[in-house]
Amino acid sequence: MYRDMVRCPYCSADDDRVVDSRLAEDGVAIRRRRECARCHQRYTTFERIEEVGPFVLKRSGEREPFDREKILRGVRAAAKNRPVDDEALTGVVARVEEAIRATGRDVSSEEIGVATLEALRELDDVVYVRFASVYKGFEGPEDFARELGMLVKSTAPKQHG
Repeated sequence: MYRDMVRCPYCSADDDRVVDSRLAEDGVAIRRRRECARCHQRYTTFERIEEVGPFVLKRSGEREPFDREKILRGVRAAAKNRPVDDEALTGVVARVEEAIRATGRDVSSEEIGVATLEALRELDDVVYVRFASVYKGFEGPEDFARELGMLVKSTAPKQHG
């Protein structure tokens, strides 16, 4: 019988037991807490369905497989020292990935950036502006001012006079 071998990150043993399993990332993954039979350390693994595609069309013209980890690294960097937990960030990435897969076609890196910005706008304004500054290549304070102006316009309540 075939058994998936997961190696302990502490001692490299491949004998463990699952202590807890639960749905993660809005139901697209299973989070498993494992305990190593050799060193008794606990660690977490994630199980996802491996799907083919979509592909990303880069600005350079290259075509590469979609990589959710790239988005996750970017949003984690933008959220550094902000009161946003990692589960919320993985939820953002899951929503972006779901939107991309729903198109049923290859997507441009620009479409991924826009989808990420839309998801971050709902999460945290500072994280949104930080991500936008890198994604849009801000070069000076006027770029930040322009983006903040658009953010305030789109989120400010209407004034009744």
